Amino acid sequence: MFPIRDHNPSGRTPYVTYTLMLANIAIFLSYWGLFRDPRAINAFFFDWALIPALISEGQGFAGLGTSMFLHGGWMHLAGNMLFLYIFGDNVEDELGHLTYLGFYLGCGVIAALAQYVTQPFSPVPTVGASGAIAGVMGGYLLMFPRARVDILVILIIFFRILPVPAWVVLAIWFGLQVFGELGAPGDGSGVAYWAHLGGFLAGLVLILPAWLRRGGPAFWHRTRGHPPHPEVRYTHTTRIPKVGRKR
Repeated sequence: MFPIRDHNPSGRTPYVTYTLMLANIAIFLSYWGLFRDPRAINAFFFDWALIPALISEGQGFAGLGTSMFLHGGWMHLAGNMLFLYIFGDNVEDELGHLTYLGFYLGCGVIAALAQYVTQPFSPVPTVGASGAIAGVMGGYLLMFPRARVDILVILIIFFRILPVPAWVVLAIWFGLQVFGELGAPGDGSGVAYWAHLGGFLAGLVLILPAWLRRGGPAFWHRTRGHPPHPEVRYTHTTRIPKVGRKR
């Protein structure tokens, strides 16, 4: 089960979101060839990833920012860009281009700090835009808790796209991060759950001024948690038939 789109159109072209997506893809392509050589990719991540142990030694502070533009593989990159594409345009529309850029980068740095504080002596490189994108998701939750998000549900041979409120999707995602961290082994699971949680909470806090300018709870009351504009209506069918049985 994962989100594939929302019904929340943006009022302006999300130039910053598109630029961030292109930057992440271009940067990944620039070092993709290094994955063939473990020593080369490890040296690259040592220079540019977030390594908590280095920060504890007074080094590697650049990784707090550069790590959010690195990814560990194609699926890691694709998943992050999908979430940024779905949720980023609307948050950018609400904040404006430059404010949104600062919001995104701020959430990414706070997410990296959350990972560092919880594992200050870890030598494991941390990479990915997940923390910054989690902040975007937190901002989206506060602004549009009942915007409809289509999720693709796959149960063996049954496929269906279901529209559900954004708060359900994001609450499930947040819960998975909490349970993932609680169930992670003591030496780390390979997933930066604390970065995800820290970024999400940072997004909620950093977007508060924009929410309050719109009236805070009164804004929710006026819109009932939905976007303050008509939602997109997809005309094509959202049901994918089950595979038929041979007679």
